[in-house]
Amino acid sequence: MKEFLLLFRGGDDNRIAAQQSPEKWQQHMMKWKSWMEALGKQGKFLSGQPLAQGGSVIRGGKKVVTDGPFVEGKEIVGGYLMIKARDLGEAVDLSKNCPIFEFDGTVEVREVQQLEM
Repeated sequence: MKEFLLLFRGGDDNRIAAQQSPEKWQQHMMKWKSWMEALGKQGKFLSGQPLAQGGSVIRGGKKVVTDGPFVEGKEIVGGYLMIKARDLGEAVDLSKNCPIFEFDGTVEVREVQQLEM
């Protein structure tokens, strides 16, 4: 089995609208919980967390620090999951049930390379 990182982007505008209705927000969060529990029962879930909106960005050789990230909402990374899968195809299939798609979000699937020392 290989490890994959699922990066979640976008979906924020509709998520904010859902938060205005506590019932809708609760239903949405239950879908995330159910999806992650299903991955866990399959032995595929490793870890994951949502990310706070604020942060800092360090750039270049001079290590310039700026507040951020400030990019278009659909590009902001809002959270991640680490999963196990046989290959990229299986990781993509597992990500297709992600609740972020309800709000037109994006899941980027990346294989974690093993660091050889």
